[in-house]
Amino acid sequence: MSPKIPETILLDHGSGGLASQELISTLFLKHLGNKVLSALEDSAVMDNQPGRLAFTTDSYVVDPIFFPGGDIGTLAVHGTINDLAMRGARPLCLSLGLILEEGLPLADLERIIISIRDASLAGGVPIVTGDTKVVPRGKADKIFINTSGIGLVADGVEISATRAQAGDKIILSGSMGDHGITIMTRRAGIALAGDLRSDSMALHAMVQKLLAGLPPGSIHTLRDPTRGGVTTSLCEIAGSCGHMIEIEESRIPVRPEVRAACEILGLDPLYLANEGKCLALVAPDIADQALALMRACPEGAEAAIIGTVTSGNTGRVVLKTTIGGTRVITPLHGAPLPRIC
Repeated sequence: MSPKIPETILLDHGSGGLASQELISTLFLKHLGNKVLSALEDSAVMDNQPGRLAFTTDSYVVDPIFFPGGDIGTLAVHGTINDLAMRGARPLCLSLGLILEEGLPLADLERIIISIRDASLAGGVPIVTGDTKVVPRGKADKIFINTSGIGLVADGVEISATRAQAGDKIILSGSMGDHGITIMTRRAGIALAGDLRSDSMALHAMVQKLLAGLPPGSIHTLRDPTRGGVTTSLCEIAGSCGHMIEIEESRIPVRPEVRAACEILGLDPLYLANEGKCLALVAPDIADQALALMRACPEGAEAAIIGTVTSGNTGRVVLKTTIGGTRVITPLHGAPLPRIC
């Protein structure tokens, strides 16, 4: 008589013994298996490819773990792919580390693993190595994920916040605040009208089209405005390049349902997290071409030029308001929305 398969994560699943092996073979390899991962070696060995190595890592502790537009699994894959893409890297592979709380329903875990598989396949970026640990009840919150990513940067591609130059145009690839406001309303149990959904998506395909379609060196800076939102990212860029950044409130895309939710909750969409948007600072003479290329991609269909880099007032970000005034923008202070990613 075969043993009954448990319906929740047990401490035994983290023991490294038979239960661990069964979890790996019946769940992880079932959905994520590929030639490299299925070998179950202590590290993945990738074939040699030309280019400079880019390496990033991030951890995900979002609550709730399922939300409209995605879940903690898609967030982990997209977030790490995007971190590589923001340096102009072509993502090559990902690692997957899971911290599981005892009692997590296996059905929830499988749902997350399927999301990881689907996001990985859609992006063409395989999971090639991983690890699982299990902690007792109350020592975590359902599931935490760490993903690391390796990518390749082609020769001649140099993208950095330090390379932003006076005159650069600032392009935002789409509407602000979708992810942050979706997580906040779900956490608070607030039901609002409209289709509030996370914008979680991978951006590397769009970035590669920009790199292929624009003159070499014309993209100076890329940044995904995650925690702290567009404003905090721009403040970081201004501090790195030593120039002032001016943005125009009337040009910044915000979905009506996000704007309405922010007005009800007293939030500023400029500071809300995004998980599928990027800021691109590009040479002024190719800004219209870059905008057209972004709008031709589904990831950048709502892209807009929202501002300019100027040479005065080192490291400041200034917002030109819709009523004709100006205000200095500062980075996010405090933690108004914890655990959004």
